[in-house]
Amino acid sequence: MSEARFDELIHPSTRLSLVATLAAADWAEFAFLKERLNLSDSALSKQLATLEEAGYVATERRLDGSRRKVRARLTPTGRTAFDGHIAALQEIVAAATPAQQPER
Repeated sequence: MSEARFDELIHPSTRLSLVATLAAADWAEFAFLKERLNLSDSALSKQLATLEEAGYVATERRLDGSRRKVRARLTPTGRTAFDGHIAALQEIVAAATPAQQPER
């Protein structure tokens, strides 16, 4: 279990969805991420660049025939940050959930 650590960089919903999607895959193609997250090319590129700058995501650009393709993956640093953020969110939710009262 990762140490609970709220991560302001991951928390915005678009980045949280992006990181969660990458956490479930080895590599994800740009087109898949764009469709899955319902983002424009520029919005997805901006989010990937932000996460890559932080060391959370690695991208790879390659030629596929005459087309340039981009794919992304979560780095070990990104995985640790994501796991810690999810643990922090779970702690927040658990603290806000009323304790179950035993039935009489």
